[in-house]
Amino acid sequence: MTATPQEIYERYVWAGTITRNADALAGMFTTDGVWEAPLIPAGGSFPRRLEGREQIRAQMAAYYQQLPPAGDTVDTGQSRYVLHTTGDPQVFIAEIDAVLNGPDGARTISLVQIFRTREGKITLIRDYFAPELMT
Repeated sequence: MTATPQEIYERYVWAGTITRNADALAGMFTTDGVWEAPLIPAGGSFPRRLEGREQIRAQMAAYYQQLPPAGDTVDTGQSRYVLHTTGDPQVFIAEIDAVLNGPDGARTISLVQIFRTREGKITLIRDYFAPELMT
């Protein structure tokens, strides 16, 4: 049985945003999966495009290691998301308002992610968020 969009999305958030587990995150993708953040400038500390499960694993592990241990944490009780299905059963859109708690208090980050999937794995994610969030 193929995973639902909600199951895929929730596992994706747990693997990446909540636990920062690059192995689990990469495991969400097909071997040739692509992760991209089109609004991120090339050459920044946050990757703009990653191709293939192994590059996703390596680059996200490196990114997670550079984050401060006492950085922002996601407030799962206050954060909200809405999933939108499309005419293509392998495509869904996540509309997200993530509440982050950090040293300077809480802040809300709004973003949109477009997922393309195959047999419960992510083949492509386009992650649209403000680039200044990653500086």
